[in-house]
Amino acid sequence: MIKQRTIKKSVKARGIGIHSGNMVNMTLIPAKIDHGVVFRRMDVGGKLIRAHNAFVNEVVLSTSLENKGVKVSTVEHLMSAFAALGIDNILVELDSFEVPIMDGSSAPFIFLSQSAGIEEQDAPKNFFVIRKPVKIQHKDSWAKVSPYEGFKVTLEIDFEHKKVKESGQKLSIDFAQQSYLKEISRARTFGYMRDVETLQRRNLALGASMDNAIALSDSDVLNEDGMRYQNEFVKHKILDIVGDLYLLGNNLIGHYEGYKTGHLLNDQLLSAILDQPDTWSLETFEEKDSPIKFYSEDWQNSL
Repeated sequence: MIKQRTIKKSVKARGIGIHSGNMVNMTLIPAKIDHGVVFRRMDVGGKLIRAHNAFVNEVVLSTSLENKGVKVSTVEHLMSAFAALGIDNILVELDSFEVPIMDGSSAPFIFLSQSAGIEEQDAPKNFFVIRKPVKIQHKDSWAKVSPYEGFKVTLEIDFEHKKVKESGQKLSIDFAQQSYLKEISRARTFGYMRDVETLQRRNLALGASMDNAIALSDSDVLNEDGMRYQNEFVKHKILDIVGDLYLLGNNLIGHYEGYKTGHLLNDQLLSAILDQPDTWSLETFEEKDSPIKFYSEDWQNSL
């Protein structure tokens, strides 16, 4: 039986909030069976927000959650790390409205979770299995999930920028063959320097810097250390997708395909899936006949 997972001990981290520019303290805390991923805002009396599509309230630039007026923003990179490590149950304490951006990838959250240790719990793990295709389209952008024996993401982005075009804008990752930790986790968020300057004049993106993003001029990458992967741009978008999909509440079994997608389209796709109960099922698996062999390397190495 494939079992639920949490971490073995609490672990703390500090980092800049991408929007506020302030330091954020975060603590990851083990949680009991069937707890799920839950955020606790310590700066507003310990209010709780469950990491689920039902609580998504904002999808501009990042994915944010809200419950009874209390918000947590920029959850996608942390959720991507939890999805990749199969962490079902965890409490995330924050003293701000946002998850720290760290280096703009999910790698610091992977490291933090692994340093706490990952522990199997004595209960079967539920997987979100896609049974029928579901597609969402907005103008020329679209996102789709289909049945698949495993977990696969196929994405094409379309950015009018020399370096992005040169890097390759289409990628298909079947996590049966390729490791999330090696191939995806270090990919950083990116954006035009001119857009950041515009946002900062509006008191947004105050924490953005070349320490936590790939900065683009009109024709080049401005970061001195260059790229971490040849195709880091599309890989980061896949990292975001893995995090957004985990807001279904369980690891997905299926094939996600998309063209020019973002957090808004991902949110609409999740809502469409959840609105059609005949398109999916929650299932448990024995190790021997599991369709999720793609997780075996990353998950086994993390225990």
